[in-house]
Amino acid sequence: MTHFPQFAATLTLALGLASCGNAANVDTQPASSPTVAAAADFDGRFAIEEIASYEEPWAVTVIPGTEIVVVTEKAGGLKGYDAASGTPLSFTGAPQVDYGGQGGMGDVAFLPGEADAPLSGRTIYLSWVEAGKGDTRGAVVGRGTLSCADRRSCAIEGLDVIWRQAPKVTGRGHYSHRIAFSPDQKHMFVASGDRQKLDPAQDTSNNLGSIVRLDLDGTPASGNPLAGQDGARADIWSWGHRNILGLAFDPQGRLWDMEHGPRGGDELNVVRKGANYGWPRVSDGMHYNGDPIPDNDTSDAYALPAITWTPVIAPGSMIFYRGDMFPGMQGDALIAGLSSNAIIRVGIDGESAYEVARYSMGERIRGVTEGPDGALWVIEDGEGGRLLKLTPG
Repeated sequence: MTHFPQFAATLTLALGLASCGNAANVDTQPASSPTVAAAADFDGRFAIEEIASYEEPWAVTVIPGTEIVVVTEKAGGLKGYDAASGTPLSFTGAPQVDYGGQGGMGDVAFLPGEADAPLSGRTIYLSWVEAGKGDTRGAVVGRGTLSCADRRSCAIEGLDVIWRQAPKVTGRGHYSHRIAFSPDQKHMFVASGDRQKLDPAQDTSNNLGSIVRLDLDGTPASGNPLAGQDGARADIWSWGHRNILGLAFDPQGRLWDMEHGPRGGDELNVVRKGANYGWPRVSDGMHYNGDPIPDNDTSDAYALPAITWTPVIAPGSMIFYRGDMFPGMQGDALIAGLSSNAIIRVGIDGESAYEVARYSMGERIRGVTEGPDGALWVIEDGEGGRLLKLTPG
C-alpha cells in the first residue's frame, strides 16, 4: 500500500461519458447523462485528500464507532487506515480466494451494535469467491472475530463460512456478494448474482439471482417467503435479480438494491419480501447480442424498478447519506459509478426515485461510504485505485 502526501484538491461538477471496459469483467455500455441538474444545496466541488492506493479495491467501509476505514482488494487483501492517527492498519487471517474475472475478495461488514465495543473482539463479516469441483466457483460469506494487539494490526480468528451461493457454476462473473444488516441488526441480507447464467434467477430451487435473508449466524431467517415450500430455498427473500452491487437500507428502514442491467437498464429497486424482479424475462435493456427483452412495464407479474438508466451508469456500491457535512443530501442515495466515472446522487420520493446530480470524479469509482463526521470515503477501481476522503470544497 502506498501512502500519498495528503493534500486538498478541488473537483468541479462535470458531466461526461465513458466506456465500461471488458465485458468479461464488467458490463459494457456507455454511461448515461443525468436526468436532473445538480442540486442548489451543493455546488459539486469537493476538497479531496488522497490517502492511499490499493490493488483492485472492491469494498470500503468504516468500522462503527471508529475512524478506521477498511478496504478489500479483489486478489485477497484486507487493509485499513486509521483516520484518527493517520496510520495504516494491517489484517492477517483473511481467506484464500478464487481470483479472476469479477471474482475474488468481496465485501467487508461490521455490526453497528458493536460500535462501543473494543476493537479487539469485534465481529467481522467477509464475502469472497470459493472454488468448487471442476471448473466451478461461487460466493460465500464468512464470520470471524478480530484480535488486535493495537490499532496497527489485527488478526481475524475463527473465520468460518456461514453461507454459500448454490449451486457453484462455471464462469467468473456476477457474484454480487454484497452484505447489508437490517436496521434492528437481527438479520443479514446478502446479494447473490445470477452468475451470468440468466435462467437460474427465475428458479427458486437455487439462490442465484436472489437476495437472501439470514440470521447473523448465516442460517435462513424465520419468516422468509419461500420457507417450507417444496423445492424452494428457505434463504431467499426476493429473486429475479441480475448483478447486484449496491445493497443498503434507507433512513425509513427500507432495503434498496442497485444492479447492473444488460445492454442498458441498470436499475434501482425497493426490495420487497417475496417479490420477483423479472430478470431475465423483463428488463429495460437488451441482450449484448442485440436480442430484445420485454420492458419491465410490459408485465404486471414482476416488481417495477424505482428508476432505470439507459445508457448505463455501471454501479458499484451504494449508501444512503445520513450526515450533516453535505447539507441537503440527507436521505439521498449516493451510488459509485464505474463507466460513469462519477458519484451519482439519487433523490427518493416514497418508493420512486430520480437522479439529482452526477459528480464527476475523472476515474472509475468502485465504492463509496460515509465516515463518522459525514465525510465521504471513496475507492477508485483497478490497479492502484486510490482511497479518497471527500469534504465540501
